[in-house]
Amino acid sequence: MPDFLDIHTTAKPDLRAMIDQAHAMKAARKGQPKGQPDAEQPFANRMVALIFEKPSTRTRVSFDVGVRQMGGQTMVLSGKEMQLGHGETIADTARVLSRYVDLIMIRTFEESVLQELAEYASVPVINGLTNRTHPCQIMADIQTYEEHRGPIAGKKVVWSGDGNNVCASFLHAAGQFGFDLTFTGPEALDPDPEFVALARAQGAQIDIQRDPAQAVAGADLIVTDTWVSMHDSQSNRERRHNLLRPYQVNEALMALAKPDALFMHCLPAHREEEVTNAVMHGPQSVVFHEAENPLHAQKAVMRYCLGV
Repeated sequence: MPDFLDIHTTAKPDLRAMIDQAHAMKAARKGQPKGQPDAEQPFANRMVALIFEKPSTRTRVSFDVGVRQMGGQTMVLSGKEMQLGHGETIADTARVLSRYVDLIMIRTFEESVLQELAEYASVPVINGLTNRTHPCQIMADIQTYEEHRGPIAGKKVVWSGDGNNVCASFLHAAGQFGFDLTFTGPEALDPDPEFVALARAQGAQIDIQRDPAQAVAGADLIVTDTWVSMHDSQSNRERRHNLLRPYQVNEALMALAKPDALFMHCLPAHREEEVTNAVMHGPQSVVFHEAENPLHAQKAVMRYCLGV
């Protein structure tokens, strides 16, 4: 059974099938109480381990609720509750957990932890986030775009700000789903050249544009993320704010995109920093639809991993 470690390491037909299934599963639940089980119960008698070395709100709740709606059970583990890579090797933890659970999702810092866990686990492993990539979020973002504007293939996506882990997975998705991506941000925070080259090699047009006004011309979707991490020092926060201030997504910037362009942010948002309140709550914003859709997209990812 397959892992789901990154978008660029998953076959295009499988990615498309997951998005289509996410749309169908969301539609099937329309109007139902949140706690009502899905009509299908593909996870009946299944146990899923949810490991959080890095704290989370949306990832934790969406995976937990998704497993329960599909009839399964979850075991939620924090880094403080485990000896992952400290008192016990990651490889041994993977071997042991595989004896207890059917599927493992991990949200961690270093990609090497994810890779080693997947190498030694005998059950599928899902990347819930690393410092390098965030594939589940982008699956939800593509679902969100498509339910509002149709197929994302051939569209222009603009990423404004920091070329971080979410931006990295957008680059992976550009090649796999056939859309173009323009990055606008300071050179010091450019996305990984490896990911840019990979997307270009798959036929996606990837542009780096320092002027945000030029970058958003003709955009179908504008995306941003927080400028600072919860782990950043005060001095680093100030440096990043100074670098990124010209790339704030505000009403003036949105007005330069296509009239029907959408705005996304994976949350949590720092209003009046990377995005203004007016844009966050404006008619082009789909951020709260986007915040719901990890529930549905991740259910499709989990079903793909277990072949159900």
